[in-house]
Amino acid sequence: MLIRWLMSFVLLALPLAGCGAPAVDDIETGDLDALLERGSLRVVVPGTALGEPSLPRQGSPMALQRELAESFAASLGLDLELVPVFRLGEMLPLLEQGRADLVAANLTVTEARQERVDFSLPIDHVYEVVLVSASDESIESIDDLSGRRIMADPATSFWETLSALREDHPDLHLHLLPTPDHFDDEAPLDMIAAGHIDATVRDSNIAEMYLGYRDDLRRAFVLGERQAIAWAVRRDTPDLLAALNRFLTTEQLTRPREVQYLGDLPELKERRVLRILLPNTAASYFLWRGELVGFEYELARRFAEQQGMRLEVVVPPRPDLVFEWLETGRADIAGGFLEISDLEEVRPVSYTRPWHFVQPYLVSRAGVGEIDDWDAVGGSTVAAAADSQLWEELSPLSAQHGFTLVPLSMVGDAEEVVLRLLAGEFDYAVLEEHLLAVELAQRDDIRRQFPVGEPIEHAWAVRLADQALHEALNEFFRVEYRGKIYNILYRRYFRDERNIRRHQDERVRGTGQLSPWDDLVRQHAEPLDFDWRLIVAQMYQESRFDPQARSPYGATGLMQLMPRTAAELGVKDLTDPQANVRGGIRYLHNMRERFSDDLSVADRVWFALAAYNAGLGHVIDARRLAAQKGWDRDRWFDNVENAMLLLSQRRYFSQARHGYVRGSEPVAYVDRISARYKAYVQLTEEQLVQVPEAAAGGSNGLAGRVAPLPN
Repeated sequence: MLIRWLMSFVLLALPLAGCGAPAVDDIETGDLDALLERGSLRVVVPGTALGEPSLPRQGSPMALQRELAESFAASLGLDLELVPVFRLGEMLPLLEQGRADLVAANLTVTEARQERVDFSLPIDHVYEVVLVSASDESIESIDDLSGRRIMADPATSFWETLSALREDHPDLHLHLLPTPDHFDDEAPLDMIAAGHIDATVRDSNIAEMYLGYRDDLRRAFVLGERQAIAWAVRRDTPDLLAALNRFLTTEQLTRPREVQYLGDLPELKERRVLRILLPNTAASYFLWRGELVGFEYELARRFAEQQGMRLEVVVPPRPDLVFEWLETGRADIAGGFLEISDLEEVRPVSYTRPWHFVQPYLVSRAGVGEIDDWDAVGGSTVAAAADSQLWEELSPLSAQHGFTLVPLSMVGDAEEVVLRLLAGEFDYAVLEEHLLAVELAQRDDIRRQFPVGEPIEHAWAVRLADQALHEALNEFFRVEYRGKIYNILYRRYFRDERNIRRHQDERVRGTGQLSPWDDLVRQHAEPLDFDWRLIVAQMYQESRFDPQARSPYGATGLMQLMPRTAAELGVKDLTDPQANVRGGIRYLHNMRERFSDDLSVADRVWFALAAYNAGLGHVIDARRLAAQKGWDRDRWFDNVENAMLLLSQRRYFSQARHGYVRGSEPVAYVDRISARYKAYVQLTEEQLVQVPEAAAGGSNGLAGRVAPLPN
């Protein structure tokens, strides 16, 4: 019966024979410089039996890794060339032959493979898990595998694990079945469900994907220890490997702990994080002298602090994604001076009470004389925000007075509109007063004309279900609107022309400067494989960029080194920026080296930062306590940080080797640096990886199904 079942799959695949390996004609064995000269990056990805890139299920590790590869190629300014491969055994030879530059797949790092290729830093850590039929309750441990039929691909680490298990336990009588060459990754799972074999092995992240939509399988138990999975590059390409590792480090450090989740105010308080969608504009949220600022940002931060939460800003790449991202749980609040819309009935959101009222004005180029009414605008073009209250008011006026309306997308930052006006794309524009104020404070080539229509009300929005958050925001705005803090902030961002000019002159745009010490930090951070922006974020937390800063405990300089630590690092003058920065980065590097490289890249950094702040011994105590509590001792956020908080309680610190620590300090320290670093990466627009929703699907036949996910 089993043989007939296997043959049915082989016969299905026969017309596809020879389609597994792609035909890659160009040979290139050079390093990064050669790839930059060629202008493309060839990336091996899992493919279908037809030699096409597979269509992964949404959220699958394969989908995320492919999107990551696209972002890596873009960060290098290279075109991405996908090299789809159906069988794992064909992947590494393509690298070795110079027919590909990178393998972006779920590759387990093994000694045998390390002799053939170089591996990147781990992209994840996984366990090998045994999958069995959901109806089979007889397999719960290794002993239960005796006499069972287990299928695995001989080219994977699963086969190595099972073969070693059979050698170590000959009494188990394992029946290992090699996966037929033309089986896709899901075919053995179908055989388990049909009762033709008893088990197979998959990486835990892949198993979770399958179990997310299949109810005919279950995870029986874990085989062995946690293992690193990584990407592979050709040997002797150190520059490509270094660039890849820098990219992966930044991606892991800026990766959201959980991309999407829903929850009202009580659930958000448990997470201690409040996420708001804001545009990166002069009115809402921007970076200035290393500081995160903006009128809406400061209001949101004040609300978050009152609720005992840390604020996290999410910047959508396009304005039209705001409500979609709110509804799908990428954020908890939608901001950006939202106009209270009549479309509320068709959007599952609730607007807060209005907290901003603003008058729109007609704007012209400076050379245009004073205009009193619409009669003088006839025959001209007038740009205004489409799908808005303003547009509805202007539409009948355009017909009445003979001017042409030009639609604009959501106007969050007036600068682009003004530049288009000055370039002659239209004759006039209508801008809200607070946005216009920012432009008038720093330029003299535009002119405010007459007020247009009725004042516009602005608010924030939350999901309909989040009534507790909605009520809390309404109470916040009831108290704060036109209050002392509100008025001070409004004057700072929209009334004080000197302050506006200072903000805009030094506002970070694109790859602008974060601090006065950027070049110095780069000089010392990059040789030790630190992203310079992480160090700048830490420096801001330590000293606010003041080289003369001194704490009550004697910590001094930009990186707040203690005298004893400085002496050990050979730093003689703590107020010398060069020496202080070099010593601080070296000390952070030393802390990172004290943690095993089996940890994720990100968690090694979080642990190192916590040790920099509180001392290595307290981090070791917190990891030990986390394990005792059943939490993951290898994860900082939501695990070891919780244990660190407990070490300020006598019942816990009395049992700790290094005693009492005010745990809230290192927890807040890591939290704030993490948030600031993510913002720095996002606002300098260099390498923040936003993994888009992956396409789901694939045909039901063999050709369209997911290829083997390597191990």
